[in-house]
Amino acid sequence: MSRELAKYIDHTQLKPDTTEDKMSQVVREAREYGFASVCINPYWVPYCYAYLHDTDVKVCTVIGFPLGATSTASKVAETNQALKDGATEVDMVMNIGELKSGNDETVQQDIGAVIAAAKEHALTKVIIETSLLENAEKVRACYLAEQAGADYVKTSTGFSGGGAAVSDVQLMRKTVGNAMGVKASGGIRDLSTMTAMIDAGASRIGASAGAAIIDSAEE
Repeated sequence: MSRELAKYIDHTQLKPDTTEDKMSQVVREAREYGFASVCINPYWVPYCYAYLHDTDVKVCTVIGFPLGATSTASKVAETNQALKDGATEVDMVMNIGELKSGNDETVQQDIGAVIAAAKEHALTKVIIETSLLENAEKVRACYLAEQAGADYVKTSTGFSGGGAAVSDVQLMRKTVGNAMGVKASGGIRDLSTMTAMIDAGASRIGASAGAAIIDSAEE
């Protein structure tokens, strides 16, 4: 049971003060628990790839993080470098301000450019930052990500004052149906919260407390 749960988890370490000792712990835990991936800032991709390339654990990194307000060209360049460094999953932050401005074509093109760069080499997850959106905007964001060809929609960066909510995961799953994955991320620190997100429709969980969650499942 705990091994199956571990496969839902992107073992996450995105804090700006992450040290090499901390990253060493992250990759050790990823190998030990068999998480789906490690989710780390782009700088750490080569380090994690070196330790994990001979395992089933994927190296996931973030693009345009945490604000989503970098240029499309910057996001594409960041994606290209991440792939060269060994990433096989990218979690990009959509252009939140442009979505709220109603500029849907710009948002979709931004997402699509990253997907085009990652295509055939990496899964693309689109972070829509649910805490900053109204429900109608969340639906539009999911629709635009789907139309652009993304593999997943993801709730949150964890840096904008709000994390995953069951109601948001339910709405996102209802919007995309079975066409895409839904990743719940932000504030998921215990087994009950994780299982609630899965029951709501999440197919991937972003958590820095992955080891503690799996340990509690084995008690």
